[in-house]
Amino acid sequence: MINAQPQQKYQVRFDVGLAGFEALAGAADVVVLADALPPAPGEAGPTVSLAAHQVITANLDTSSRVAEWVLARQTEKGDRFAVAVIAVGGRRADGGGRFAVEDFLVAGAVIDALSALGIDHCSPEAAAASAAFSGLQRAVRHLVTASETGLALAADGRQAEVQAALAPDLSTTDAGAGRPGISRVREFAFPV
Repeated sequence: MINAQPQQKYQVRFDVGLAGFEALAGAADVVVLADALPPAPGEAGPTVSLAAHQVITANLDTSSRVAEWVLARQTEKGDRFAVAVIAVGGRRADGGGRFAVEDFLVAGAVIDALSALGIDHCSPEAAAASAAFSGLQRAVRHLVTASETGLALAADGRQAEVQAALAPDLSTTDAGAGRPGISRVREFAFPV
């Protein structure tokens, strides 16, 4: 077990699930929960209060807007703005945690968008998530629909929700400007 907090020296950090949130949230100016799809049947977990932290969510549709929001907050602060990006993940039938590739890709998309705006002092974990998204960007649609969560939602008759999650990311400078802005999340149901 690692007792040190090696990612805290980096501006952009990455981890997975509730345990990752608990490890990184305390030292972050903002936590971004990367959550691509609604929970598959049986995956919803208990609601966790996030009131002690500034937390926002991101999906494939909002990754660029989240990065722009972070840049604006950094400008307001006038100093580095520490960002913890957490891939929400899923839950196995036995109650254990499950890696959710779709959330990993959203996390990578957010980190990639932050880097494009110059917020690029990334931990190795964050850099790997960004590189995965960049390298797999052309396959995102297939990877999300073929993921465990995507297949479970489709089997539950919720294919439309999966397709809606694959909407193209529109920045605030184009047709996406009329979409709702970024808002703070006060509670969240982590799968585990």
